[in-house]
Amino acid sequence: MPVCPMSISLQPFTANSTNKYSSRSTGVSSSCDFIKFSPIRRNSSHWAANFRPNSVSRPETTGGQDCIVGEDVGVVIVDHGSRRQESNLMLNDFVSMFRARTGYNIVEPAHMELAEPSIKEAFGRCVQQGASRIIVTPYFLSPGRHWNKDIPSLASEASKEHSNVPYIITAPIGLHELMVDIINDRIKYCLRHVAGDADECTEPMASGQTRIDVVRRQPQHAAAAASSSYCSATTVTIFVGLCLLGVWMTSSTLVSPAEYSLFQAAPLPRRPTPAGGTEPDAAPADGNATTFIREDSADEQEEPPAARQDAVAEPPERANQPPEEQIATDPKVEKPDGEQEQTDPDEQNATDPKAKPDDQEQELKRDAEVFPDASQAELLNQTATDSATWRTQAAKSDTETVDKNQTAAVVSGVPTTDNWNLCDAEAGADYIPCLDNLEVIRKLQHDEHYEHRERHCPEEPPACLVPLPKGYRSPIRWPKSRDQIWYNNVPHTQLVEFKGHQNWVNVSGEHLIFPGGGTQFKRGALHYIDFIQEAKKDVAWGKRSRVILDVGCGVASFGGYMFDRDVLTMSFAPKDEHEAQVQFALERGIPAISAVMGTKRLPFPGGVFDVVHCARCRVPWHIEGGKLLLELNRLLRPGGYFVWSATPVYQKLPEDVEIWEAMSALTRSMCWTLVNKVRESINKKGVAIFQKPMDNRCYDARSAANPPLCGENDNPDAVWNVSLQSCIHKLPTDPATRGSRWPEEWPLRVERPPYWLNSSEAGVYGKPAPEDFEADYEHWKRVIRNSYMEGFGIDWSAVRNVMDMKAVYGGFAAALRNMKVWVMNVVPIESPDTLPIIYERGLFGLYHDWCESFSTYPRSYDLVHANHLFSKVKKRCELLGVIVEVDRIVRPGGRLIVRDDMETISEVESIIKSLHWEVRLSYFQGKEGLLFAQKTMWRPTPSS
Repeated sequence: MPVCPMSISLQPFTANSTNKYSSRSTGVSSSCDFIKFSPIRRNSSHWAANFRPNSVSRPETTGGQDCIVGEDVGVVIVDHGSRRQESNLMLNDFVSMFRARTGYNIVEPAHMELAEPSIKEAFGRCVQQGASRIIVTPYFLSPGRHWNKDIPSLASEASKEHSNVPYIITAPIGLHELMVDIINDRIKYCLRHVAGDADECTEPMASGQTRIDVVRRQPQHAAAAASSSYCSATTVTIFVGLCLLGVWMTSSTLVSPAEYSLFQAAPLPRRPTPAGGTEPDAAPADGNATTFIREDSADEQEEPPAARQDAVAEPPERANQPPEEQIATDPKVEKPDGEQEQTDPDEQNATDPKAKPDDQEQELKRDAEVFPDASQAELLNQTATDSATWRTQAAKSDTETVDKNQTAAVVSGVPTTDNWNLCDAEAGADYIPCLDNLEVIRKLQHDEHYEHRERHCPEEPPACLVPLPKGYRSPIRWPKSRDQIWYNNVPHTQLVEFKGHQNWVNVSGEHLIFPGGGTQFKRGALHYIDFIQEAKKDVAWGKRSRVILDVGCGVASFGGYMFDRDVLTMSFAPKDEHEAQVQFALERGIPAISAVMGTKRLPFPGGVFDVVHCARCRVPWHIEGGKLLLELNRLLRPGGYFVWSATPVYQKLPEDVEIWEAMSALTRSMCWTLVNKVRESINKKGVAIFQKPMDNRCYDARSAANPPLCGENDNPDAVWNVSLQSCIHKLPTDPATRGSRWPEEWPLRVERPPYWLNSSEAGVYGKPAPEDFEADYEHWKRVIRNSYMEGFGIDWSAVRNVMDMKAVYGGFAAALRNMKVWVMNVVPIESPDTLPIIYERGLFGLYHDWCESFSTYPRSYDLVHANHLFSKVKKRCELLGVIVEVDRIVRPGGRLIVRDDMETISEVESIIKSLHWEVRLSYFQGKEGLLFAQKTMWRPTPSS
């Protein structure tokens, strides 16, 4: 039989012709049939000069004669490579079978990365055995970047030491007809096993996926096993190898780890850490990306294994796996080998005159979650826009923000694992630095306005770690957590003693139980919630009313059950003698912050809440000219409702009657309308519902301006460290201004730009504001779909409380709205003030200065997201203190995702590693990077 000649002329790619090697030097004409694939963009410089495989659409059999290669031909079969030795050994088995069944004498296995032997080593071994020609064949399912760039680059590097040995790279497996039979066989066998008619060879996992467990038999029994078992060695080995490759390819489709732009023209090259396999100098010439996929185990960080298992909170099926296996089965961190490939626009235009560049760009924007080209980084940096449109909260509040970092922002002096200390605070495991600053609180001259419950931050952020409560364990998951939590996680019983008879909270064994009641709704929150809507139909929970504020929330059962009506509730209460009420809420998976109505404005913009609710919230609304009620008036959207459920509404005791009369007079003077006052039959409690006006007619018609109107310079959105004012802000008169009309009904409002975003004004990223809004939303939907949902291996059933540390338009939170999570959107006071937009779309959040501690308890959040925040903050204060604060508010087992510049990513990584966080992924492209890490149970040993 003729031998396939190895001297080949380069021919153009064809889509409809059989791919053939032909020889001009020998005059021999013979053919080898190849699997056909649709054309894929490739750079011819990546291929050996005398070989280039064609690419065609689908598998075809041409009927040509078999092509037997001579004895001087070496075959290198290349798979991806794995950290799991059993996966790598599978390739050895396949090579042995291939050698035995095909007649090739020189066949060597190779791993593209992560394991030995490398392509370079396998190439050399073939030459040592006498091969004068090499065929490199990818053991990959689909054509993609690994076949298109990585393997050619590595093969080229390997051939440099054997310049007289030509080589060729074949196509991958592709859509071969035999794959249908193999997959079908495996499915049938699994079904037989489920029916009890076949031995077990699959194991269902908690994720809903299936892992094929292959038992490596002793060589002497291999032949018998292969002939006697339906689950034969050949079938299992081939199928499992292909499945593993498919998992790598599919998973990497979903993890394109970082996106800073909507407009990226090409997919990214990815590389492992140099220690992992691929050498830096072997990278393709056209890519400079580096991927550091780090899977630091607890053992490497000297963490007790038991602590790690509790911290990660893995399903039982994976809890006992080694750290490498846990990470390997969850975070799908490899770039797809084929599924995310994009045709180069210039090359496609050359071959397809009908191709539209705009269509290609839109397809790339939809499919790729990538780093931006430097010239296209619309979402990388906030542009200089009109200061009148995008003033910061600091500027609005006339807040002096001093750079606390007088030196360059570096990570000098990052503590090691040996010199971190636990915080020596009286609050212990519940320490909130800005609310437990006893040194300042004890020096206060007054506390009648709850000054001692307000924020008093230390001059320097703490550099210590908050201890865990004794017996702390991974929180119970939502929605079960709404009804019960672990007692040891929040070991406080004072509310049980004070409020147990009102169905707030009870102790039952190792749990705290929340019956769903409250002072005003002993028989259940849902009945009370529906009663309010019956009292005023226009409240329309989950449609007209989407975002509400609950004042003095208790354990937040009201807000917890509002989720059943598709309503977001921002609950708040002070850290006072009713210990841990906000901590109870957060542990239950209900949004809440620690705050008090004292002398300062609450950290929310004006006119953003659809409803404000107070059920026995213990706030004296009627005193001092109604200053506190006027703060609610500032927060309430024009036309919004104030729902008040308290004894003055339904009791006739002299004190209650006096308070009701005072409230009635005050609300009339504020132009609020009492739309209903009613008592319900089951709880025997009553509610009064007031409505704020939609325009200024009532204000203008008042005979006495008391309370007075606020001055023109009093900005209702200026709140950071701004004192309360006893005045009323006039309502907007321009129909194109925020607050002039009610937002669209939920859920339409979450997806559409607010009516008051003006196309003539630039958005945060420089585009016209409505386009900016839409681009941001599409950006985060793609990032979350392609990376966060599947690619990082996050068990989303364990994620409930989420924080976006630097929200812009709230696109990140909006993209998660169909998940069973809630997102606290934080707009830093030094960032453009976009928080009103976030509320307008039916989401919520607050302002914050990240040089100070956040007003929440330790261990509040399951996932914290920081997009280009830390590089900005470290210009004003030490990054170390900010990361310590992140460590304080994230739960053990919680995750941190950071997108920032390479320098900042490296600094953050150094700090969190010293805190024994597990770095799951670190990715760099140019000067930009992404970090994904998980907090462990580790705490430093208490000092003696």
